[in-house]
Amino acid sequence: MASLPPGECCARAVLHEGTPTGQAVKVGAYDGYLAVPEAAKARPDTAILYLPDIFSLSPNAKLIADQYAAAGYLTLIVDVMNGDALPIDFDPAGFDFPKFLAGGSSGDNPHTPEAVDAVVQAGIKYLTEDKGVKKLGSVGYCFGAKYVARHYPAIQAGYMAHPSWVSEEELAGFKAPLSIAAAQDDFIFTTELRQRSEEILKQRPADQPWQINVYSGVQHGFATRCDLSQKNQKWAKEQAFFQAVSWFNAWLV
Repeated sequence: MASLPPGECCARAVLHEGTPTGQAVKVGAYDGYLAVPEAAKARPDTAILYLPDIFSLSPNAKLIADQYAAAGYLTLIVDVMNGDALPIDFDPAGFDFPKFLAGGSSGDNPHTPEAVDAVVQAGIKYLTEDKGVKKLGSVGYCFGAKYVARHYPAIQAGYMAHPSWVSEEELAGFKAPLSIAAAQDDFIFTTELRQRSEEILKQRPADQPWQINVYSGVQHGFATRCDLSQKNQKWAKEQAFFQAVSWFNAWLV
């Protein structure tokens, strides 16, 4: 399932309107954003760990976290880029993604699996130890999807939107309920990779349910940073969010 290197569509984004209502928090040594549900709607002992794309703690991500909170889920975004997120108006032309991932903007702040794993582990610890969470789900968008797969069994139900760089071994090793939202036009999570993912997931036993939904007419990144003035893109983004919530409602119990 490992996808191709990132390109222009991986970094194309539209800033969405709205004012985030959560709070900035420290998650061990890392920055985070916590969206807290209303007491009357909150699901006891349950939370979602939000693993974002290369824009990390972007306004778009915070607004989506607020939506999960409105659905009753305590939601934590952790800064998987460790203070080195790309701006949402970033121009990818000529940008050296492999170099950026290997060492970050400064050369000494890598965004490798070993570095990002430490951020994710801090988020898991924050929710399970500091917040007393016993049922932990996770959403991973683009870059963040890989780390949903890497952190089973701490993560008990997962959702990925337009995943990037998830290896076949990581996908097969996630032995919990898993839902994937895919774009019809995605040169990163290609049709071939999606079909290969289906073949891997078909090998799972019945107590490890899975789902892949494909949304027509949209590209990589549609679930977080599409053009909401376009009806089809707006509909797909909203349905991908409802897909995630429905999944957790059913399987994070």
